[in-house]
Amino acid sequence: MQEHNAWLNKALGDLKSAKKLSKEDDETLDTAAYHTQQCAEKALKAFLIFNHHAPKKTHDLEKLLELCTKYDSSLLQLADDVIMLIPYATYTRYPDDYFTVNRTDVETAIVMADKILKVIRTKINEKLDPNLRIFP
Repeated sequence: MQEHNAWLNKALGDLKSAKKLSKEDDETLDTAAYHTQQCAEKALKAFLIFNHHAPKKTHDLEKLLELCTKYDSSLLQLADDVIMLIPYATYTRYPDDYFTVNRTDVETAIVMADKILKVIRTKINEKLDPNLRIFP
């Protein structure tokens, strides 16, 4: 398996985890939100790896997106989604953070993470096969 695909698979696993945890109870919503951020982070890192750019260890989605746009400027379309997911990297992880999420927040975050993953997968597939187009 190519390394970027391994990262995409991990991103998909985080997205699936977020979806499952969001359906459990209110005590798992913060963890579900965290997994949406992780999905986005791993998808962006997959794109960088696909482009032969080894990303540094970071959770900074904004910086990762900035690096990705150097390879494909159209990824700037993900900026609003990325910015909304940034707080979920750390603020939801510890009890003293006083950052709470509700079910609507998590459902919105899941949609955003799913969008980021789909866009990244599409961009990678287009670069693998430039003749592949959804709309002729």
